Order: sequence, then C-alpha cells, then structure tokens
Amino acid sequence: MLEKQLGLAIIGCGRVGRMRGTVANEFPGIGWIGLTDMNEEVGQRLREDLNADYFTTDMFELIARPEVDAVIIATSTWAHVEATLAAIEHGHKLMIEKPLATDARQSAEILAAIESAGIDAVVGYTQRFRRRFLAVKQKIKSGQIGDVTAAVTRGFLNRMGPLNETRLTQDRRHLTPMVVSGTHSLDMGLWMMDAVPKSVFARSSDMVLHDVGTKDATFGVFELEGGAIWSLSMCWALPKQWPAASYGLQIGIVGTKGAIDIEDSHRDVILASDFSQGKAYRPAGREDEVDRHVDFLTSYPPGDMQDGTLWGPMREETRSWCQRIYSNAKTPHATPQEGHRNLLLTMAMDLSAKRGKVVNLPISPDELMRGLAD
Repeated sequence: MLEKQLGLAIIGCGRVGRMRGTVANEFPGIGWIGLTDMNEEVGQRLREDLNADYFTTDMFELIARPEVDAVIIATSTWAHVEATLAAIEHGHKLMIEKPLATDARQSAEILAAIESAGIDAVVGYTQRFRRRFLAVKQKIKSGQIGDVTAAVTRGFLNRMGPLNETRLTQDRRHLTPMVVSGTHSLDMGLWMMDAVPKSVFARSSDMVLHDVGTKDATFGVFELEGGAIWSLSMCWALPKQWPAASYGLQIGIVGTKGAIDIEDSHRDVILASDFSQGKAYRPAGREDEVDRHVDFLTSYPPGDMQDGTLWGPMREETRSWCQRIYSNAKTPHATPQEGHRNLLLTMAMDLSAKRGKVVNLPISPDELMRGLAD
C-alpha cells in the first residue's frame, strides 16, 4: 500500500521529456505531473497524452508550485543551468540530462549548489542501465580481470545527431563531439574501470561539420593513475544514411588477469526495408530530409518501441530514479560529481586538441574556459 505520492515537474516536453514523462506516469508513487516548455503546442500535446495535471510555458512558475517534490531537467543540451538552479533553490530532488552545463564554470556552480543544499540529484547517463555494461562493471569490480592496464573505446554516430543538437542555438562553441556525445563513452569507461585520469592528449578534425559550427571527431589518449592507458575516440560525422539510428560503440579493456571485449555496434540485428527507417532525429521541419532503408536495430540509445511502449535503458533509468526518490533505493545513476568531472574531461580533450599539447589533470573550470576562449 502506498504511503505517499510525489509531485513531478518535467522541464522540457520534447523527445526526452516525453519518454521520461511517459515512464514516470506509470510509476504508482507519482501522483501529480506538471509540464513546461517554451513551445506551447509541444507541451500541450504531451499534457494530453499523459493526462498531466498542469502545463505552463513559465518554468519558474512550475518549479515553485507546492505540488512539486522532484524535477526532471529535459531541456536542450545548452539550456540546463537556469532550470537546475531554480529547482535546487526550492529543494527538489533532481534528474538532470547531461551535461550539467556547457560552461565548466556554470557546471561547478551547479555542483556547489547541489552539495550546499544537500539535494539528491542524478545526471542522465542512460547507458549505465544496459545489462551488458552492468555485467561488465560487476566483473571488473570483483577482480575478474585484475588491474586494468589498457583500454580502447571507439564511438561512431550518424551526423543527424549533431545537426539536431546545433539547430536551436547559434552558440555552438562547446557543442562538440566529446561534450555532447563522447561524454557517454567517457562516463562508461571511467564507471566500469573506476579509473582516475592524470593527463590527456587529443586531436580533432572538422572537414564535414565545420559549417554548422562543430567538430567531426575527437581522438584522445588518457594516462590513468596507476600507469594504465586509455584510447578514447568519438566521431559523429558519419553519413545521414549510416544504418545505425544513433551510435555504434566498441570497448576493449585489458587487465593483469584477463580482458573484456564489448561489441556494441548493433550489427547483429539488421533490417533492410522498402520503407524509410530511423525517424529518431527528425524534428519538426526535417521529417523528409533523408531516407534510410537499412537500420542496425537497437542502436537508438534510449531503447526501442513495442506497441507504443519504450523498452530499454531509458525506461530502466527513469523507473529506477522514481524508485530512488520514492523509497531512497540505491541505484547506479551518475552523480553530480561524476557529471561535472565528465564535462571537465571532455573539455580537456577539446583543449588538448586545440593546443596540440598534453593537458595535465585535474584542471580547473577557469583554466579550461580561458584556454578554450583564447
């Protein structure tokens, strides 16, 4: 028997807000849902679909409502700061889509506010909730491969992702392959290996996506405490017709007592069809931009739809968070400290690529932002 029901505010009613809101709406401990979005049409549509209790275009009004106990920040990548700080000020429990901010100093401000207020907050690193990565994490933690000596991570993404990320803002300085997408691979590696980087050397290229204000790819090598090395590469400039709906990932981790090799490129289930596939990154106005007739199934990071229901890591992550805020359950979510660390490290890769030199770690937010602005 439920002893209480919580009120949930969802800031941003687009793709991610819709998916998380739909899952949260199924959780019996959520008794009230309020929505906000600058686009009233988008917000009202989600309100109708969820039969939500409230909608407003004023996010500060929603966050301040007495019904609210917890907040999901699901705005665009570059628009998390104001809503997050407002939610912290009101003492709400938080799920914040990564990154905390696209400015390292603002990310540090958010982290300090969370810690000062004692807020229970998590950051959206959805891939932690896939069974294969949970299994690998446990094997490494239990010593099955000994001490890590070397690791390799390679990520390939369809360019529809970066085109979608950059379409709503002209300030694209920090919407880079690592800050936006490679952060998932970086978080996954550090979480599984429980590693601490000491330095990084990286290089970038921008031959394809230069005109939209971002890089094509960033490749880097981290030196880890204890002497291990880690090669991390991310390219999000593959053709729009590339069969993966979003990403393909390969990870190899070698230890003193064994090794783990992860093939996560999704080429084990391939669909070829006369019908166009992959509408995941087709926002309003770009529905007919490109046809894709071959698809690597299960390559969309949040999961897959079956009879109108999302199944997969975002469902697991959101439902697990609901259980966390309802009953203080222990969960594998990324902490705000890890989210801030991930931003600093992805930006350190961008800084190393810009300078063509090794960047020693840790590095302060001020030094990072000064270096990237030079």
